[in-house]
Amino acid sequence: MKTLPLAAVVVVTATSAFAEEARQVDAHEHGVGQLDIAFDGNQIAIELHAPGSDIVGFEYAAESSDDRAAVDAAVAKLAVPLDLFVLPAAAACSVVQASAELESEDAHEEEHANDDHAEHDEEHNEADHAKHEEESGHTEFHAEYLLTCAQPDAASEITFTYFETFPNALELEVQVVSDAGANAFEVERDNPKLDLRGMF
Repeated sequence: MKTLPLAAVVVVTATSAFAEEARQVDAHEHGVGQLDIAFDGNQIAIELHAPGSDIVGFEYAAESSDDRAAVDAAVAKLAVPLDLFVLPAAAACSVVQASAELESEDAHEEEHANDDHAEHDEEHNEADHAKHEEESGHTEFHAEYLLTCAQPDAASEITFTYFETFPNALELEVQVVSDAGANAFEVERDNPKLDLRGMF
């Protein structure tokens, strides 16, 4: 199975770093997600970040069986990119890799927690801990896709059925990187199409 060339991976990583900076400025902006797209030869790499509220209607950690079912259903939908971001049939694109998950904003902090932090937690009662989680427990869906297209030049537009699938999503801030350079767009629910002509 052919994988994305290292140069393209670097481009996607650089784009993601730029997007990460932009996302931090607009932290918790409900209704607005971030989509990074990189074209390289016959491959398209896509990365999506969307607030939990956009996808499942809440941003707290799923606790009830209904919440967990909603998250599982959302992850299943996010794992099928060509149902969410529709490319022209003439491009003959197929999915090489797709992954989706729900991430907590505190996940990175927890990964680097030390013993002092654990001791600190023990000093607080469960009510304080719950209050802390409620204040800082924002969640985000993260998905990554790799597509291959028999006729990549025919990928002239993307139709965002993403907005039909997730009614709380209002806008995607899109970064597109190709041989023609990098471009930024805003795709909104009331005009869910992105014209890619001139990107190749």
